[in-house]
Amino acid sequence: MRKAGKNQQRWRRLLVWLHVLTSVSWMAQALALLVLLATAEAADDQAVRVAATTMAERLDMVLLAAMASTSAMTGIVLSASTAWGFFRHRWVLVKFAITLIQLYIGIFVLSGNLSDAVAAAETGAASPSTILLGPAVMASAIAFQAWLSVAKPWGRGPTAGRPRPGTAPTWVFVMACAAVAGEVTITAIVGNPMPLLSLVTVLVAVGRRSAASSVDSNATAPA
Repeated sequence: MRKAGKNQQRWRRLLVWLHVLTSVSWMAQALALLVLLATAEAADDQAVRVAATTMAERLDMVLLAAMASTSAMTGIVLSASTAWGFFRHRWVLVKFAITLIQLYIGIFVLSGNLSDAVAAAETGAASPSTILLGPAVMASAIAFQAWLSVAKPWGRGPTAGRPRPGTAPTWVFVMACAAVAGEVTITAIVGNPMPLLSLVTVLVAVGRRSAASSVDSNATAPA
């Protein structure tokens, strides 16, 4: 039992490290995107505009998207697989909401703006007016999430008084760590984000927590 506990702790720490690593990488890529797009906006040479916007779009597709999905996945799995949960602390709930909003902005707003910016650069037209807003907001939001993780403000959340499921078994953390490696590898090979592994891992982790919560609730209910 002691060996199993140490093994679980080892994999959990590895997942925490991967969450920090992918989150920092996500922020760094957002800032790199901002620099490239600002360079394109300030350039008078069309060739520079095309090069900068094309590099920004490629960076978004190959690296930023993979870091965003794996950062979100590892954070969700850690919440679902430990005592932190999603709604027991307000700062965790806010981080979770910001992550979902960021993913929506990245998929449905930023990627479309980047494609439009490349097309505009190639034809000599003006880039979308909000082209710099997306990466700037994204980097700022990640920085704010980092502060939340350190400060842990605002006290307990709406489910703080309910029974807490125990830490997930080791295989959940192993699965999440393997998903990070697999998703980054697949994205690098294919050249496009394919967050299927992250999605499956999140569903498994959240489903396991939901089942564990139901068992704990039934066990503590009065006869």
